[in-house]
Order: sequence, then structure tokens, then C-alpha cells
Amino acid sequence: MEIRVTHDGSHTLYSPLLNENYHSIHGAMDESIHVFIEAGLKPVLQDKKGIYLLEVGFGTGLNAWLSICNIQRYFPDHLVSYVAIEPYPVPAEIISQLNYTHVSSSFASMDSLYSQLHEVPWEKESKILKDQFHLRKFPVTLTDFKPYWLFDLIYYDAFAPSKQPEMWEKALFQKIYDVTVPGGMLVTYCAKGQFKRDLKEVGWEVESLPGPMGKREMTRAIKPITAPL
Repeated sequence: MEIRVTHDGSHTLYSPLLNENYHSIHGAMDESIHVFIEAGLKPVLQDKKGIYLLEVGFGTGLNAWLSICNIQRYFPDHLVSYVAIEPYPVPAEIISQLNYTHVSSSFASMDSLYSQLHEVPWEKESKILKDQFHLRKFPVTLTDFKPYWLFDLIYYDAFAPSKQPEMWEKALFQKIYDVTVPGGMLVTYCAKGQFKRDLKEVGWEVESLPGPMGKREMTRAIKPITAPL
């Protein structure tokens, strides 16, 4: 893997195997904040004080770190049980070189939390913040993942459909739909037409939102309130 600097000064990783970056070159941190925090986490936590969150594609841990920082600062009386899957964990020696905690002056004091996200054991619950953020990480694919929970929020952060088409098959959206609570939400940077059509066929209510820098749109999907558990 190669560390690259994106336009907002934050790092991303380049995967030679997929010929793809982990984040937007227009700004890794800006993209994560726009798509997953502002369009996903904050709206959900405005309505619920305790949620289960599933991240598909833990990667560098940027989304998880931004989530824990925002929870600690803006939602101190909330609890997020964060479940992440990542079949190809990023090596510790690369993680230690990433600059997220230095780029964000707003959350610079929370840099130790970023290290904790990567140091805690896989497949065990870790209480990063006892009453605010519990983490479980699984080194598996979404296909092999066997969830024991119903989720209020999904971060869908797989590589692009053109690079990792197996992650954008309708059967996976059905699997996620089945383990999402009625009224639960999915957010992703992807806005491909076929992707949105597949979500609708499964049962999601789909809306297109303005995208982060460099992208016209992103996608947010809601499981209907009337959907059965």
C-alpha cells in the first residue's frame, strides 16, 4: 500500500491490487465527515440515544474515529455499539503513519482514541469509551458475516463498484436490509443508478443527497417504518 495526501491535507491509501484509493482524492476526511457523519450519524443520534452501527469496510478506521470524536463532543449521553467488518486489515506500521489526528484541529486532543481503535482485539467487544462507544471488529467479508444484532445505521464504505463489483450485488443489500431496524438508515458515497435501483428493489426508500467535494451526489436509504422485523 502507498500513503497519499488528498486535497484537504489528510491521508488516504492507494491499493495497487485494485488500482484504487481508499478515500476520495478531493479530501479523505472531508468525504468521511460529509457522507457518514453529517448525513448519517448525526441525524440518527438526534432521534435515538442508543444505536447499533455497522460499518462495511473498516479500512483505515477514519470513519470510526470521526464517529467516536463526534459522539464524545456532541452526543455525550448517547451510546453507539459499533460493529465493523474488514477482511483485509491495514497493517499497524501503515496505520501509525496516517495523519488524521494531526489534520483535524477540532479533534486533535482525541488522537489516542485513533490508536485504540486499531489496538483492541478483533472479534471481541471493546469499550473504547465505557458509556459512549463500544467496538467490535470482524476480519470477514460481508458475505461471511453473521450478525447477531439489528442495526440502526449502516456505513457502506466498500471500494467502488468498478473495482469491487462483488460488494455491490443485490443479495448483499438484501442481507443488510434484513438486519436493519424499521426506520434504520444506510449511507454511502456511491450514487450509481444500478446501485440505487437494486436498493429500491430490495425495499429501501432511496434519496440522492449532494455529494462531497468532487462528487455530484451521494446516497442515503431508509428502511420503511412499516417494514416487518
